[in-house]
Amino acid sequence: MRINDRLKQSIEDKDRLKIDIRVVYRKDDLRPDEHNWFETLRSTRLKFLPDLHAKCYLNEKEAIVTSMNLYEHSQVHNHEMGIYVNREEDAALYKDIYEEAKRLDRSSDEVKISVLKVPKDTEKNGKLPTNGSGFCIRCGDAIKLNPTAPYCKKCYSAWKKYENAEYEEKHCHICGKPNKSMLTKPSCYDCYKAKKGVLEFPLSAP
Repeated sequence: MRINDRLKQSIEDKDRLKIDIRVVYRKDDLRPDEHNWFETLRSTRLKFLPDLHAKCYLNEKEAIVTSMNLYEHSQVHNHEMGIYVNREEDAALYKDIYEEAKRLDRSSDEVKISVLKVPKDTEKNGKLPTNGSGFCIRCGDAIKLNPTAPYCKKCYSAWKKYENAEYEEKHCHICGKPNKSMLTKPSCYDCYKAKKGVLEFPLSAP
C-alpha cells in the first residue's frame, strides 16, 4: 500500500496542528516505508483490524463512505464510487456512520511495532532469522527488530492481559540467545552496547 504524496502532506499539516487522526487499516496492506512514515507523526494513531474491508473517511462535520482505498493505485487507476454525508444536512445518517467508525476503532489494535532496516549481519547462533531481524523476548520467534516492541503479536496479546513491564522473559530481542529480558530491558547487555547508537531502546534499558 502506497499513500498518495498529496494526502501525506495533508495529514502532516493536520498532525502539526495536533489534530487527533485515527487510521485503521488491514495490517498486511501497509508497506514498511509507509509504516515508518506514520511513526514520524505525533498526533496520528495507526491501528489495524485484520478483517477490515470498509472504507470510510470522516471528521466532526462530514463523512464519506466509498469503495476507494487510501492507497495511490486505487485513486489513479480504479473506477470508484461513494456517498458524501454532511452532519448538518443529515444528522441521523452521520451519527450511524460515526458510531460504526467508533466501533471499528475500538475493535482495532494500536500498532506498536516499527519496521526498520537493519544490517544483514544480525545473527542467532550464526544463522539469520528467517522471518525478521529480531526475536520475541518470550517465545524466541523471529520478528521485526525494534527494542521498543520486542514481542510477537501472540505474546504481546498475552502480555497485554497484565501489562507488567518488568515481567521476566527468556530471550534477548537482538541476538535471540537466552537472557533475562523484559519490556523495559529487552536485550542482553552486550547487544545493548553494540546497538544503542543505532536502535531506539526503552528509556529504562541498561
